[in-house]
Amino acid sequence: MNAEQRRALEDEVKTLGDEIRQLKAGKADPDLIKERVNKMLAKKKELGVTDEKPGKFVLKTGKGTRDYGPAQSALRNAVLEKVVETFNKYGAETIDTPVFELRDVLMGKYGEEGGKLVYDLQDQGGELLSLRYDLTVPFARYLAMNKITNITRYQIAKVYRRDQPVMSRGRYREFYQCDFDIAGQYDLMLPEAECLGIVNELLTKLEIGEFFINLNHRLILEGMFAVSGIEAKDFKTICSSVDKLDKTPWAEVEEEMIKEKFLKKEQTEKLGQLVRFRELNGDLSNLELLDKMSQLPELGQNEKFKKGAEELKVLIGYLEVDGVTTVRYEPSLARGLDYYTGAIYEAVAPKALEGTAAEKCEETAGQPVGVGSVAAGGRYDGLVNMFDAKLKVPCCGVSFGIERLFAIMEARQKNTIRTTQTEVYVVSAQKNLVMERKKLLRTLRAAGIKSEMPLKANPKLLTQLQYAENARIPLAAVIGEREVQEGIVKLRNVVTREEKTLATL
Repeated sequence: MNAEQRRALEDEVKTLGDEIRQLKAGKADPDLIKERVNKMLAKKKELGVTDEKPGKFVLKTGKGTRDYGPAQSALRNAVLEKVVETFNKYGAETIDTPVFELRDVLMGKYGEEGGKLVYDLQDQGGELLSLRYDLTVPFARYLAMNKITNITRYQIAKVYRRDQPVMSRGRYREFYQCDFDIAGQYDLMLPEAECLGIVNELLTKLEIGEFFINLNHRLILEGMFAVSGIEAKDFKTICSSVDKLDKTPWAEVEEEMIKEKFLKKEQTEKLGQLVRFRELNGDLSNLELLDKMSQLPELGQNEKFKKGAEELKVLIGYLEVDGVTTVRYEPSLARGLDYYTGAIYEAVAPKALEGTAAEKCEETAGQPVGVGSVAAGGRYDGLVNMFDAKLKVPCCGVSFGIERLFAIMEARQKNTIRTTQTEVYVVSAQKNLVMERKKLLRTLRAAGIKSEMPLKANPKLLTQLQYAENARIPLAAVIGEREVQEGIVKLRNVVTREEKTLATL
C-alpha cells in the first residue's frame, strides 16, 4: 500500500467514525450502527490497526511520534535556544495559543492536500475541535479576536499533521514549529527582508551545511498561469501540481495536470517553459532571470506579473544591503497559496544528510540527501480578514520546522553533547562526610553555581570521579577529613586532573 492509498483509507476510517458518532447521537437503528462499526473495523484491519486485548498490545509510541532521551533533548534545547536568541534579536514578542482550535477556524485554510491532514477530535460538549495544523492560522485568529493591528511576534509550539511520516528525515505527525511574524501596515518588502534575514542568520548559525532560500511571488504565478491559458478557478489545484517539481520530474507533473486536472497539452507546454525558467537558465542571477522573463512578449505585458516582478526586485535590493546571498528566485515555488497573497519563500538544504547514516537508511533508500523544506513563509494580507471582515491586518512571516533541523544536526553530530549543565560535582574522599558535602553543596547553589553530589552516604572516590568524567562535568570539589578540619576544599579539573586548594566560606 502506497502513501496515497493509505491516506485515502485513513480518511474512510475517519469518515465512518464521524458517521457512527452522529448515528449514536441521533439514536439511529442499532443494526445500522453495528453495520457501520463492522465496516470501520474492516478498514482498520486493512491499515494494520487492531483492537488488541489488554496486556497484549505492543509498547511503542504512536506512528509519526518519538521519545527524546537526554542527549536528543539537550541537542534540541540547544537548537531552540539559538532560535529564541535570533527572534529576540529582531525585536519579537512571544505569545501562546491552545493546542486545539474550533474546526471551522482551521478548515479551508490549507488547500486540498493540507485539509486532509488535520487531526479532528471527537465531539466534546457540543464543540467540533481539531488539533492545530500550524501556528499561522491560530495567530490570525488571535489577532482578529483581540483586535490587534500591529505586533511582531514569535511562537514555539507543537503542531499535528496526519501525514505519512519519514522519521529519519524529520517528518513527523507531532512536531515543533518556530514561527516569526510581522503584523501591521509597513512599507513595501521591508517586513519580508526581515523574515529572510532571520532565515539566513539562523540557518547559518545552526551550521546545517549548504542551504538556499527559494523566492517567488503569488502575482508572478498568477501571471504565468494567465498567459498559459489556465483559468483563475484552477489556480490552486494546478499550483499543487507545480509545487511537486522539487521532488518530481516535469514529465510526471505534466501528466498529472493533463490526466487528472484536464489541462490541454499546449497549456502545460507553455506553463512548463515558465515555471522551469530557473532550471533552463541556471547561470542567471535573480535580477537577470526576472529581467529575461519580463522580456517574454505575453508575460512581460501581464500586469500581475509586472507588479510581482517589481516587488521582488525591491526585496532583492534590500537583501543585497543586508548581505543575504542565499536567496534564489525560483518561479516553480508554489506552496501555501490558500492564504499567501504576495512574496513566498522556502529554505531547503539539499545535501544536509550527505555522508551521514541517515543517507543510507532503508526507510529513505534512493531518496535525495536533503530533508525537504526546513523553513517557509510569505505574505498573507487576507487571513485575519477571513475571521473579521472589518479588520484588515497585513502580515508576513516565516516558520521553521525544528524537527527537520534537529534531524540534520543529529545526523551530522560528531561530538557527544552534555545532557546536564552541572558546573561542580561535590565529592568526598572518605566515609561519613555526607553532611559536610551537603553544606558545601548548599553554599555553591546559594552562589548561583550549578552543582550536584552523589545521593549516597558513602560513595567510593573513584566512582564519583568517574561519574563526573562521564557526565563531562568540568570541576569536582573534593573534601576529606583534613579539608573539613582546615576549612578548605580541593577544586579538581576533571579533564586535566589539576587541583587547586581553596578556602571554604
